Amino acid sequence: MDADAGLDEFVAAHGAALLRTAYLLCGDRQRAEDLVQAALEKSLRSWDKVAAADVPVAYVRRIIVREHLSWLRSRTARERVGLSAAEDASPDTAELVDVRDAVWRLLATLPRQQRAVLVLRLFEDLTDDEIADTLGCRPATVRAYAARALASLREHPALAELHPRSAQ
Repeated sequence: MDADAGLDEFVAAHGAALLRTAYLLCGDRQRAEDLVQAALEKSLRSWDKVAAADVPVAYVRRIIVREHLSWLRSRTARERVGLSAAEDASPDTAELVDVRDAVWRLLATLPRQQRAVLVLRLFEDLTDDEIADTLGCRPATVRAYAARALASLREHPALAELHPRSAQ
């Protein structure tokens, strides 16, 4: 099977999941599409290596995460389209808390590595070993990032508004 046909099948089977992962990482649909496209372009160049991987989708997911982290380190990361701090959000006039939006805004306040760990753990249901492989670090580092991120979220005042019992 040639690389183009293999990539077409791969995208048909895993494209939506990869796009979801990219969106959860960056918070912007267009940026997520760009991340997935860049990852697929890199994958096509070395399709034999991707196809030979134990889990090809994990290989491409790793490219997406690394592309995103690289983008955050670059100067263009200051644009941060679609991500606003929880403090900058205007209150809901109906006084109803949209849980999904509140959680999204809380995730946006985390440092990039901590956010990547939580997205991969909670939304992609990856193990610490799989996350460590994706991020290129040790499982202990993944656990440390997750612990720091969860502690930070627990202390965030917006969480008390979202779940009043957590303030007690």
